[in-house]
Amino acid sequence: MHEEALRDPPRSPSEETAHQQEQRLARAMALAACTPVPARLGNVLAGTAGWTDPTLVKSHRFYPKGVSSPAQRLSFYASQFPVVEVNSSYYALPGPRMVAQWVERTAPDFVFNMKAFAPLTQHPVEPARLPPDVQRALPAALLDKRRLYPADLPAEIRDALWERFRQALDPLRQARKLGVVLFQFPPWFTATRGNVRVIEDCRTRMDGLPFAVELRHGSWGAPDRIERVVDLLRDLGAFYVIVDEPQGKQNSMPPTALVADPRLAVVRFHGRREETWDAPVSVNEKFRYLYDPAELAPWAETVARLSQEAEQVHAIFNNCVSDSAVLGARGLMTLLARREAVPTEETAPIPAGSTVH
Repeated sequence: MHEEALRDPPRSPSEETAHQQEQRLARAMALAACTPVPARLGNVLAGTAGWTDPTLVKSHRFYPKGVSSPAQRLSFYASQFPVVEVNSSYYALPGPRMVAQWVERTAPDFVFNMKAFAPLTQHPVEPARLPPDVQRALPAALLDKRRLYPADLPAEIRDALWERFRQALDPLRQARKLGVVLFQFPPWFTATRGNVRVIEDCRTRMDGLPFAVELRHGSWGAPDRIERVVDLLRDLGAFYVIVDEPQGKQNSMPPTALVADPRLAVVRFHGRREETWDAPVSVNEKFRYLYDPAELAPWAETVARLSQEAEQVHAIFNNCVSDSAVLGARGLMTLLARREAVPTEETAPIPAGSTVH
């Protein structure tokens, strides 16, 4: 099976026949079945962007029968993976009580990466997704808008959202379960001096908490700029997020595997569905992609190298449609396990307040 799995697959699952798609799925499932459990190998941790996606639950290919409550699902997920990216915190601020429950439902060494709330990363937010008391404090004219951009919000409201977000992270910080806080900036966030100042301000507002930056406009990844960008993040004590995603679009970042801060390397896998990457489609349509083992094999080489350059590596699969992210994370770890051993240093979360200059 191993040699067959590493043959070059068709360019994209969307271009395959139904039979070819079945073969791709069979290859991915066979590879994933050999993964270490939980998906941790030395200082490399693999996981997915969320654990409650409706399509994952409906696939019936991950959660066992009877695992249906929020507590049961998180506990089972944490038995299979050592890290998870909380994606829901992008859409609405989680309450500290809910976050404290996550702490209680997972093992002491489990790690949560938290995605920053949308308006903290220059994205718009629907007024209804703001906390009720914040909604009541908004000027009436803003409540009628479909979406609010950070510039629309009064300064005191923006400050309140930052404070609420930091409060939500506190149970994870206290339990030493906070990996990084992911600041994923929008596709229109171009490489300008003004936007560099935005990143610097975000770093300051995070007050020493572990801070990871994902850039989504290709101008940041230009060959003559990318190393300077990584140097900037290194000076800020920030982590550079490496991506696997469709190439050749304005909102494409190259998969440049550079480490800004030697404490951690983060790789996020978005899939390679080129036809929907810059199209106005649903999240499910954009990320509906299953990695073939042949596509993951080069990344196993890269992750192994990163594990020598950084104290920790987080490999997060964001192609969360059905069980595609689960299969990708497991498959990558299987391929990594087939290589020589990676370092075995402690994989505790990054201590809050520590910075590298």
